[in-house]
Amino acid sequence: MKVTKAQAQANRAHIVETASTLFRERGYDGVGVADLMAAAGFTHGGFYKHFGSKADLMAEAAACGLTSSAAAVADLDVQAFVSEYLSRAHRDGPGQGCTLAALCTDAARQTDAVKAAFAAGIEARLATRATQEGQAQRDLDDATRARRIALMAQAVGALVLSRSCPDESPLADEILDACRADLLARLPAASSR
Repeated sequence: MKVTKAQAQANRAHIVETASTLFRERGYDGVGVADLMAAAGFTHGGFYKHFGSKADLMAEAAACGLTSSAAAVADLDVQAFVSEYLSRAHRDGPGQGCTLAALCTDAARQTDAVKAAFAAGIEARLATRATQEGQAQRDLDDATRARRIALMAQAVGALVLSRSCPDESPLADEILDACRADLLARLPAASSR
């Protein structure tokens, strides 16, 4: 049976979404094409009808994951974001959580296309925060942009460090607690977003 163009596009989107979740759970090297396609409900042979290579899929899945990660926290003010991001629930659910925390270290060893997807996702997150505050990204002063980058880096780093410890380790929770408290203490009281 011939697949319609619309169905082919839907199949591709499903593969990308499945890959985004699996890559966040297992890392880029922890997911083979055959396993990925099976998880998406397709045969291994169909992969190359949609993608030129696994690296092509990794870049597209990264962009998909970064977009969905940003959308999941878009309505939170900064304090709520920090509290939710640096939580045990987020730490324990990498497949549904932040793509940056799950895959930044893997992305550093990947193709320029994957790295470009991450850079675009980081810039989009910075721009989203500016828009929420009623500013254009181009209107941000260097100090404000630097503070946002530092907050993002500390939050991502804290989650990565916590995940590197055994799940029930007191240190895993201590890392989240210490970084959450530090970030919340340094946020401006008037900052609602």
